[in-house]
Amino acid sequence: MKDDTVGGEEQKLLHYVRNVHFWTTSGQEFFFDANGDPPGFYDILNWQLSPNGISRNFLVGHFDANAPPERDLIINETAIQWTGGQKQPPQSVCTPHCSTGYRKIIQNGQPVCCFDCIECSEGEIANQSDSNECWKCPDEFWPNVRRNACLPKIIEYLSYEDPLGMILATVAIFSSLIPLGIFLAFIKHHDTPIVKANNRELSYVLLWALVLCFLCSLIFIGQPNRMTCLFRQTAFGVTFVLCISCVLAKTIMVVIAFSATKPNSPLRKWVSPKFSSGIVLVCTLLQAVLCTAWVTLSSPYLEVNMKSQHGKIFIECNEGSTIAFWCVLGYMGLLASISLVVAFLSRTLPDSFNEGKYITFSMLVFICVWLSFIPAYLSTRGKYMVAVEIFAIVSSSASLTLCIFIPKCYIILLKPEMNILTHNKVLDRVFTVSFINVFISRPCTANGSENVCSSKVGALIYYHNSLKK
Repeated sequence: MKDDTVGGEEQKLLHYVRNVHFWTTSGQEFFFDANGDPPGFYDILNWQLSPNGISRNFLVGHFDANAPPERDLIINETAIQWTGGQKQPPQSVCTPHCSTGYRKIIQNGQPVCCFDCIECSEGEIANQSDSNECWKCPDEFWPNVRRNACLPKIIEYLSYEDPLGMILATVAIFSSLIPLGIFLAFIKHHDTPIVKANNRELSYVLLWALVLCFLCSLIFIGQPNRMTCLFRQTAFGVTFVLCISCVLAKTIMVVIAFSATKPNSPLRKWVSPKFSSGIVLVCTLLQAVLCTAWVTLSSPYLEVNMKSQHGKIFIECNEGSTIAFWCVLGYMGLLASISLVVAFLSRTLPDSFNEGKYITFSMLVFICVWLSFIPAYLSTRGKYMVAVEIFAIVSSSASLTLCIFIPKCYIILLKPEMNILTHNKVLDRVFTVSFINVFISRPCTANGSENVCSSKVGALIYYHNSLKK
């Protein structure tokens, strides 16, 4: 009731009605509140079906607005009977509640109380029950198994503390001692025929390059940083090309030397230390120029990769230009293929020459290792991708070391009686490379009407006589 709706005598009546306040005979207080409403008192009835099929109302509780808050609503739950005579209340929704890690999705064509519970997507969590949506974890975090909390991602790189990194580092260091030991053996026996007969200076360069190849794999181990990312691939590319160019120079010089045995051969002028050194220098410089262009135009850089694998952060080196990376490997493969072909063609030389066979086998192993490296490298991620490259570096370096130098070390260290001029087998085995050194050290001269360089036999006799002086 509002005052502006009445007037006159009614206004006087309204004044008295609004101030009514009394107690009924049943003990209930009666009055009107500020809104003109009487105090609320309601009985709570339960419509129940008796066994004989008759419906009746049963008083199961009441609500008293004037009672204290803790006693305003009183219900006798044991007296309530639900549909079907059940004593327990029925579910008010079509689906039980969704637990944490799940979100609700409403069923098509059903009321809003009917829903399905679906698991949160990868990278998302729901830390509350009956959640309508899931929340994405920050980039540095990842959901737990139940997807109700975000956990820090695992940071991964190939470290020295990692068992895999420790093994690879140990193998690389100990492997580098092999060419170093061979170099010391060659220095100690530098005046013996087998050392002289294998282009001594070029062998020294090759051995030191192999030491660097083994050690450059250590740059790949440990937490990457800007400097290691910048130089590890370029150092690997240049040192390996230096190794292969030395092998290529050896094989080319052998073929030229045998082709230059004929009198007045135009190839005679190419049989010199300058030519073999030029091959090594030019091949290595081309790789150095390619690596310099790579570092200058699109240099490798440090990358924190959070997307490649769920739950992990990869600290790795991005190669910058993928094309440049594969060009460096491609150039290395091209030189190895040329060395393999030239060494294979030298099989037509006398059977007594074994170095061509060793080089052929070493290049074959080298190429097989790097051909298998490509699919393995592209199919791995994180520290295992780095481990694949280190394995390829160490195994290919080992193939060059073992196949080319171990047979010579066997004679030098274990069969010294074979490393003398009077042993025909040694003269046969070192014939070809020795022949190169003869041309390099002193030109052929005519002896009466016969030219000692007119045949391979004459070249061998000339070499044998030159070493006696």
